[in-house]
Amino acid sequence: MNTIPNVPYRLEFSVEVPGTPQQVWQAIATAKGMSAWFLPTEMEEREGGSLHFTMGPEMGSDGHVTRWDPPRRIVYEEDWAALMGKDPDVLSPLTSEFLVEAQSGGTCVVRVTSSGFGTGADWESEFWEDMGVNWMPFFDNLRLYLKHFPGQETTQLEASASYPVDAQALWSALHDALGLGGEGAKVEIRGATGTVERVGERQVLIRLTAPVPGMLSVFAYGESAGTATAGVRAYLFSADAADYVRREEPAWHAWLQGLEVAVPEDTGSDVTQPASMT
Repeated sequence: MNTIPNVPYRLEFSVEVPGTPQQVWQAIATAKGMSAWFLPTEMEEREGGSLHFTMGPEMGSDGHVTRWDPPRRIVYEEDWAALMGKDPDVLSPLTSEFLVEAQSGGTCVVRVTSSGFGTGADWESEFWEDMGVNWMPFFDNLRLYLKHFPGQETTQLEASASYPVDAQALWSALHDALGLGGEGAKVEIRGATGTVERVGERQVLIRLTAPVPGMLSVFAYGESAGTATAGVRAYLFSADAADYVRREEPAWHAWLQGLEVAVPEDTGSDVTQPASMT
């Protein structure tokens, strides 16, 4: 029996960012721009063009651009069913729209809407709740990118490790081990120096100044009951960034996997397992 996807889901928010409409458009509607604050992105920059977001090893989301009106509006659809491994008949595409509105004082408001239709399953509601929580911190990245690195191309660094603990316990261990401070604090993290720009729930965003300039996001999130992942994602803007990543990405993996975390006794182990970030 076929089930028609007629249960609506919608996520709406707006963010104010520095820059001209053209600078903001470059950041939200080009592969180079999206990769510099979001996920590694491939995009044919035109209406009807293909789109791919890389979410981790052998993980990604495919879609295409459905509206292209530079520098004001872009709309794209992702294959929600394929992303979730579901029957394509039970889910609509996942549609996202970005509207850019110029403001006085050299800023723009970006209005973001994501929507789709499902069958009302519990996992669908959880997906949309998690999507809002997981997506919003990226827009802090967008603000920082447009303020300090507009138009620049990034080299990304990613590393993570999973532990049999809850997310808050893992975040406490990660936060303490790195010596993260409050907003405005100067920090030194494994040989890199910078300033804390944003403190969120189990997430800190740092603007790096040396040895390579960029942005570093440090976070922890729960994957399932009793399991959580600690991760870092850096966006680096320098001719030396690729060499830095080749050297430091394996070191970050090893450091995260060796993090001292109080593991509940009933698990019987302190061993960590690497996990892909999403």
